[in-house]
Amino acid sequence: MHKNRPIRIFGLVAAVVLAPFLLIACGDDDDDDGSDTTPSADAAPLEGVSFAVGSKEFTEQLVLEIAIKALEHAGASVEDKTSIFSTANVRAALDSGDIDMYWEYTGTGWSVILQREISEAPADTQELYQAVADADLEESQVVWLDAAEANNTYALATLSSRAEELGVTTISEFAELASSNPEAATLCGATEWLTRDDGYPGLAAAYGFDLPDNAIAEVELAIIPSQVVSGDTCNFGEAFATDGAIAANDLVVLEDDEGYFVAYNLALTINQDAYEGNEEEIDAIFDPITEKLTNEVLQEMNAKVDVDGEQPEDVAEQFLQDNGFLD
Repeated sequence: MHKNRPIRIFGLVAAVVLAPFLLIACGDDDDDDGSDTTPSADAAPLEGVSFAVGSKEFTEQLVLEIAIKALEHAGASVEDKTSIFSTANVRAALDSGDIDMYWEYTGTGWSVILQREISEAPADTQELYQAVADADLEESQVVWLDAAEANNTYALATLSSRAEELGVTTISEFAELASSNPEAATLCGATEWLTRDDGYPGLAAAYGFDLPDNAIAEVELAIIPSQVVSGDTCNFGEAFATDGAIAANDLVVLEDDEGYFVAYNLALTINQDAYEGNEEEIDAIFDPITEKLTNEVLQEMNAKVDVDGEQPEDVAEQFLQDNGFLD
């Protein structure tokens, strides 16, 4: 299991990974024929290895094309199979071997992939990660690399001014509004969130409210912030903690005062067959990258795409360059 490997010292790991490229042929000086048998200094640790990398279809997952660029930089041949619609489809692609890896979230692993009850999820983020990683490896032979600090948990958001006007700053207060004045509690959500157990259905059950169908609008995830800002379709909307549109649109996240939403820490998931034989190289590439992925970093990267109009692949490359992962 990945988390239970012996403690790694990155300098040592790097030395092990790069050792084949640093060894210099040794021998008696008298036997030296003058030929240079030293491998090229820029030889890559994953030269000759092939991977297919997938992702889901929303901005953050597209920005995480970081994986493709990092693997290519290490010499691997990478097939881009990103932008697969929905968790169910991208996970099916991983299980079938159509892709070798994609970024997933611990809360999704618990509730959607492993089909565990949300109410039984460990509150501690590390315990949740370990439970998901252990079970997924045992049940499906999927390896979870170390989880990032970034916790892209679900949330409800509205305009700051509207929250003040309606007196709604917590989800409990939203639930009261939904019961007393559903026309003011109109809600936008994407298809997946409106149907999955750890999304709207579970939230409504946990907080004890039931919006009428005409108060719920199913819209594309990318346009939820603009719909909430205008108020034409909805006053509240599905959001993520790392959403770059929150600050850009003066939105406020409602406090999850009952602690319903579990942690959704980000981790790269890899088919065990693709991981075995390349463990040290993959860990040496992605462990330091993952350490850099915080909520603030992902909010900034997501905003560059959703607010500033930059291309996800350009944002990914800039992240790697800024942090010294690309030459």
